[in-house]
Amino acid sequence: MIFSIHKIYAYKFTNFSLNLVSLLLGFYLSTILSTIPAQTGDWNIINASIIVTINEIFSKFFYSYYKKHKPIFMDISNSIKIGIIYGLFVDAFKLGS
Repeated sequence: MIFSIHKIYAYKFTNFSLNLVSLLLGFYLSTILSTIPAQTGDWNIINASIIVTINEIFSKFFYSYYKKHKPIFMDISNSIKIGIIYGLFVDAFKLGS
């Protein structure tokens, strides 16, 4: 079996693979967003509330603007948002244990 660069460029991403990569990207972003300001130790709750508020503002904008049809970037942004919220829950469980 010969591995070629042409096969990599010819690969077409499906919706499932794009959503999975977006979910993992959101999880990674939540780890970054929750650990950088938390170095002081007292910004954890404020930081999480700011991130969730920004997520909800984006959701309100996207769902009010695209009512009839749903483009692919909306699916990707939803997967990123789900990954961010999931990452915040995982961080909260890590801090609680």
